[in-house]
Amino acid sequence: MANTMMTYIDGSKDSIDNIVENRKKITEKLVDLYLEKDYHNIWIVACGSSYNGSLCGKPFMMKYLDTDVKMVNPNNFICGEDRVKDDDFVVFVSQSGCSTNTIEAIEHFKKMNRKAVSITANADGDFKDHADYVIDWSCGEETVGYVTKGVSTLALFFMCFALEAAYKKKMIDDDKYDEIVEEMKELGERNRIVKEKTLKFIDDNYKTLTSMNKVYSVGFSQGFSIASEGALKMGETIKIPSFAYEAEEYIHGPNLQLNPTYSVFFVDDMDKGSERLETIYKATKSVTDNAFMLTDRESDDPKVLSMGFDVKEPLLSPVYCLSFFQTLAYSVSDVLNTWDTYKLMKIFNETARTKTDIIYNVMPDIGI
Repeated sequence: MANTMMTYIDGSKDSIDNIVENRKKITEKLVDLYLEKDYHNIWIVACGSSYNGSLCGKPFMMKYLDTDVKMVNPNNFICGEDRVKDDDFVVFVSQSGCSTNTIEAIEHFKKMNRKAVSITANADGDFKDHADYVIDWSCGEETVGYVTKGVSTLALFFMCFALEAAYKKKMIDDDKYDEIVEEMKELGERNRIVKEKTLKFIDDNYKTLTSMNKVYSVGFSQGFSIASEGALKMGETIKIPSFAYEAEEYIHGPNLQLNPTYSVFFVDDMDKGSERLETIYKATKSVTDNAFMLTDRESDDPKVLSMGFDVKEPLLSPVYCLSFFQTLAYSVSDVLNTWDTYKLMKIFNETARTKTDIIYNVMPDIGI
């Protein structure tokens, strides 16, 4: 049978477990490059799911490396958002290693007389002909265009990088390091459990979830990062208008569109934003019955998926919470058979290509 999104959602646990077990080796080169000098900020240049996976790792990196992490899209970088200082650590990310805009950003960066560090899941991709360093984050092959395990494992890779770098810089002690590693060892199984619980959640809310036509996904901090990838996945696969907002931003304008036909997903950060998010969730329920929440809180609300984990470090949550949106997007799209794009998208993809020939030769209809 041909591989599907679910093939790689199912394979996420093993890839997550592998990265955690071999984190030192997998992140070694990036850690060494980062420790070469006293860098001030980290810049991540990426787009699409690579952007969102990096965004999911950002809060953890900021906390444990005590630094700012700037996210920038490749073309914004090329078009002027490129004021990189000598003490800024810059990395370029593309799961395929074949994203044309990220390759152009690498070439733009090299003209500044800087060494380009790239992170990919495909070391044989075109990055190898452009970047000075090509680092494989070890998620394994993923040949379906709507990537899933690559996003979860990219977030984990950046978390492991931050953990190892912080430990080597003596920013955390042995006890804290061991505590985080112990919870990291649970992430693969948590990812699998969320997938299984999501399948039941879909069955329990079948009619509502298979009749969505306009969707918002909202959250704070890493909850917003997860929502961003969730919005992208639902838009790509179910092919409905799908948008992500920081939760307070959502209630400062976008909520004015709300009516009973809208669906809204809330992703709990399980930390400082949790109480406020629940308030906004309840407010949304006064307008539409199609409001849902992913949380670790216990609840008898059928529209709430309670994961039931002993969460010690909420910033690790993207590694398993992403499974909710990945499973939802796949399952609903499979029921509705929304995989095919409008026929004129073929012309669109040929006109404005996003990937090099390596990818198009394998997946000629790819549009991401």
